[in-house]
Amino acid sequence: MTDLYDVAAIGNAIVDVIAPAQDAFLEANGLAKGGMMLVDEVQSQALYGKMAAGVETSGGSAANTVAGLASFGGAGAFLGKVADDQLGRVFAHDMRAIGARFENAPLVGGPATAACMINVTPDGQRTMCTYLGASTAFTEADVDVAVIEGAKIVYLEGYLFDADAARRAFAKAAGLARASGRMLALTLSDGFVVERHREALLGFIETQVDLLFANEVEATALFQTDSFDAATQALRERVKLAAVTRSDKGSVIISQGERLTVAAEPVEKVVDTTGAGDQYAAGFMFGLSRGRPLQACGRLASLAAAEVISHYGPRPQVPLKDLAAAKGY
Repeated sequence: MTDLYDVAAIGNAIVDVIAPAQDAFLEANGLAKGGMMLVDEVQSQALYGKMAAGVETSGGSAANTVAGLASFGGAGAFLGKVADDQLGRVFAHDMRAIGARFENAPLVGGPATAACMINVTPDGQRTMCTYLGASTAFTEADVDVAVIEGAKIVYLEGYLFDADAARRAFAKAAGLARASGRMLALTLSDGFVVERHREALLGFIETQVDLLFANEVEATALFQTDSFDAATQALRERVKLAAVTRSDKGSVIISQGERLTVAAEPVEKVVDTTGAGDQYAAGFMFGLSRGRPLQACGRLASLAAAEVISHYGPRPQVPLKDLAAAKGY
């Protein structure tokens, strides 16, 4: 079967609003620092009105990963749902402008395109309030068979576990990937997602997932342990391959045959951690899709994460292909 894409990703199509904030702002608005909470459209608009001036950019975890993949020179496709509105058209334009395939028909007559209000404190931590809007209307009917069957890696965003229809879409994509011999990857997305859907996630991981991405908080939450080593051992028993990030401690890559530690790429100043995990996944899957050794995949992943946390916004501002070439990665 012909490989059309390095990665085909399914996720929430979201426009991010990113602004600086102090801890006092989070406390005053009842926001849990470093977390993600779901809000309705009214709450989203109210918070938007209180936030400092910032930047607006197309986002969504899996879409950010596809953008990172494209920055490395990879071929990507994104499957997600926007509304037939201005933000939806901006999102679609942004995805196509980076060379990614995005062809899902927009939602007409339903909720607005999803938006995420992201407040970034001086330590670089991001606190997210997400209005899922039209993204929850993504169903199994939106899963493009040709795209899934034509991708080396099919990448699923854990945030979609909040919508029943999207879970059915996951099941369809997983079935297509398995039937066509494609690798299925999943990112846990957020510790709160794990808390809400632990049993469903574990069942999906154990039966469908080949490659799992998580950070340390998500991995330990998944197995309800305070021990990082216990969490990584539990992952080794359940998936063929996992990559677990640990912020400035770098990351650990776990396979059934080995455990590798990858150092974090040096960063002069951490400005905004939004998109760090998304870009880590982009670098790792780009390397994997090109047949690179796991250690090399980890270096590419760390490079991409370092680039994105050095500025506001969840997508690369410097071509990752050029950074990798300069580093000899």
